[in-house]
Amino acid sequence: MKNLNWRARNIRLQVFLSHAGIASRRAAEGLIADGRVCVNGVTVTSQGTKVGEGDIVLLDGKPVQPEKRLLYLALNKPSGYICSSADPQGRPLALSLLPGEIGERLYSVGRLDLLSCGLIFFTNDGNFAGFLGHPGCGVEKEYIIEAAGPIPGEAIDAFRNGITIDGEYYRAKSADRTGRSAMRIVLVEGKNREIRRVFSHFHLHPAVLRRVRIGPVLLGDLGEGDSRPLTKNELSQIFGGKHGNRD
Repeated sequence: MKNLNWRARNIRLQVFLSHAGIASRRAAEGLIADGRVCVNGVTVTSQGTKVGEGDIVLLDGKPVQPEKRLLYLALNKPSGYICSSADPQGRPLALSLLPGEIGERLYSVGRLDLLSCGLIFFTNDGNFAGFLGHPGCGVEKEYIIEAAGPIPGEAIDAFRNGITIDGEYYRAKSADRTGRSAMRIVLVEGKNREIRRVFSHFHLHPAVLRRVRIGPVLLGDLGEGDSRPLTKNELSQIFGGKHGNRD
């Protein structure tokens, strides 16, 4: 965790929203474009709008304040939990597994689907979320997969060499067999449900799909459903020394 040095200065509205733990900068731009943000009683849709100390910012009619501290947590998400702030179907939220004493509003970075498990981050830092969510960030994500049946060599070759499915190209940075029905995959771009889509193409079902690493952060022996703060060294390695509160 780190303190946010919020100073009396004008910053872009999407940056203000990200500092408030609402969403990443990119997602905040969408909120503005949709007309959901008001500044001093006026609905704002321009991305160039700036706010400073004394301005009143509302999202969907509710006041927004920048967080006083930034949090970065690693969670070992169990299967059966979703990475959303709410679910109309009433399914369990991964967010509910975080320590109850945390007062800040947190959101997940790099989703895992309902049936997948393993390492996921939660934060209220829009800079952090935006960086990891950018396709060009280059941060590796490592997974171990246990299939319901034997994995054919052609499926592993498809991950290694690339394959186009329904017009979408998928390719892993590395893919290695670890057993007759098990393999380890490293992704960089991490497209939506990439592993499951390729498995489905070969009529395979991943009985276990667990993320064990994001960049330098290892799942390690973190218990299922448990969480821990990211260390300063881990954050520094993720950003390569470039992290900071940028406007």
